[in-house]
Amino acid sequence: MGHILLIDDDDDVRTMLRLTLVHFGHTVIEARNGREGLALFPHAAADLVITDIVMPEGEGLEVLMALRRHVPPVKLMAISGGGRVSAADYLHMAQAMGAAKVLAKPFRAEVFIAAVDELLAR
Repeated sequence: MGHILLIDDDDDVRTMLRLTLVHFGHTVIEARNGREGLALFPHAAADLVITDIVMPEGEGLEVLMALRRHVPPVKLMAISGGGRVSAADYLHMAQAMGAAKVLAKPFRAEVFIAAVDELLAR
């Protein structure tokens, strides 16, 4: 089971993901945007950070840039439904910035949990 920092500006999406993660035994700390997520990170003891990409007040790409060189390394997952740029483009940028796993919204809970389990097992 992992300690996960979950960053997403959409309350409904964040709640659904938190409930899914908790159902599978993970501990979750939530943030509503990248700025809040980066402020919580030093106290979160997170094994994994899951961040949306397109958000106000600190986009996910900023989060990835800030955390990719953290010592000890933290595992990073990016999720996106797009925006003005396609989700695939955002997720490609996220991988280039250090995300070990990316998922395009919408995704099924089984796919999400499989990705989380894979990252935590590494």
